[in-house]
Amino acid sequence: MSERDVFEYALLRVVPRVERGECFNAGVVVYCRARSFVAARTHLDENKLLALDPEADVTGVRAALRAVEGVCRGGEDAGQAAREEAGRRFRWLIAPRSTVVQPGPVHTGLTLDPEAEVERLLHLLVR
Repeated sequence: MSERDVFEYALLRVVPRVERGECFNAGVVVYCRARSFVAARTHLDENKLLALDPEADVTGVRAALRAVEGVCRGGEDAGQAAREEAGRRFRWLIAPRSTVVQPGPVHTGLTLDPEAEVERLLHLLVR
């Protein structure tokens, strides 16, 4: 039997009007220290966004979600975070913030395949 690795994940929540506190899940960030793995997958439900705020900046929210994915990938898309290792990028992404795209609390689990875990959690908790 293959060995399972501990992983951490946080949901990405869209909070269209921060003062109201209403939110919905739009992505997931997964980090596995044992494999130096960090990845994010996102899915924006525009109908939910516009139901909560008919004047929401859909383009801006999409850009913020894409930026999270870029930080996880590293390279030029990650900007200043490109030089950081996977764990530091994950910690930066899950730091509390008061913006339209916010991280939820961190949860843990065991996995044989962190990449598959990202897709599983996106399907289970976001789509």
